[in-house]
Amino acid sequence: QVQLVESGGGLVQAGGSLRLSCAASGRTFSSYTMGWFRQAPGKEREFVAAISWSTGSTYYADSVKGRFTISRDNAKNTVYLQMKSLKPEDTAVYYCAAVLITYYRGSDLPRYRSEYNYWGQGTQVTVSS
Repeated sequence: QVQLVESGGGLVQAGGSLRLSCAASGRTFSSYTMGWFRQAPGKEREFVAAISWSTGSTYYADSVKGRFTISRDNAKNTVYLQMKSLKPEDTAVYYCAAVLITYYRGSDLPRYRSEYNYWGQGTQVTVSS
């Protein structure tokens, strides 16, 4: 079955950077879309970014556009989320997710929690002010 394992979270000061990794296994992911979501205490899980494994098309939430970059390494079956200029409001548990669907246009990529079938266990990111 599909397994997603996140890593790379931690504590960082505002303005700093972190890179999250999501190691995927159990399938050939060429027809999948991979997403990153986050959930802060007391809040709903929200979409951060998505990438089509086959086309490399991407889509970002407005709140992270220009600061975060999603990418994938086909050889390592790993998806990354490079986060820069971090803000205290970026503090959350970050989750990797996958769904067997892909689109050419980034704007068509799934961005709702209910659209994803597979989830990792999450990694904590804490940004101090």
